[in-house]
Amino acid sequence: MFWPMLAVALGFLGIAVLGVLGIKVFVEARRLGRQVARTTERIHQAAEDLERAATDLARTGETLR
Repeated sequence: MFWPMLAVALGFLGIAVLGVLGIKVFVEARRLGRQVARTTERIHQAAEDLERAATDLARTGETLR
């Protein structure tokens, strides 16, 4: 009777460990998603700044030497 009880206990323990690891993966994936969103917004802002600067430069007719 000891071995079946041990097997059941280890099975539940294994499922609990997988659950904890699954939650950790979920939390890290959300964090990565937020970081990607922030980086995308920064890239978008930099592209707008570059476009604005290029438009101003084209309007003045100056060249870069």
